[in-house]
Amino acid sequence: MAKRPSWHQYFMKMAILAAERSTCLRRKVGAIIVRDNQILSTGYNGAPKNVPHCAETGCLRAQLNVPSGERHELCRGVHAEQNAIIQAAVNGTSISGAVLYCTTQPCIICSKMLINSEIKTIYVRETYPDELAQKMLKEAGVELNLIDVESGEIHRLQ
Repeated sequence: MAKRPSWHQYFMKMAILAAERSTCLRRKVGAIIVRDNQILSTGYNGAPKNVPHCAETGCLRAQLNVPSGERHELCRGVHAEQNAIIQAAVNGTSISGAVLYCTTQPCIICSKMLINSEIKTIYVRETYPDELAQKMLKEAGVELNLIDVESGEIHRLQ
């Protein structure tokens, strides 16, 4: 009999599945917002609704040689975390006190949005080179954890 995944593994695997919907050419990211082991909202990164995807237009960041972790405003895409927050808002779902599972550590822009959305805990599969984001999450009391999806091991990042 197959080993039953923990809740953390289950939700991170769902974030990984959400990332498969991404239309970003550089990094596919998925996010799931959960409270009391119930999914409230999901998101993945890609162009806004009714706007051509980067697969059609090309990657603006690549064209401008923008390094990872810099100048987030120079991108057609909406981040996975932002889309999950927006989906909750559109549907009238409060995410206050909820948990975020995201395939990649949030950038500073997403971190500020998550802090103001009152997300209390974040689980990521991989880190991202944004020390200010980690610092602000810590200052705001938002717990940031790294999860190994296979083993289920969790390591606190700050």
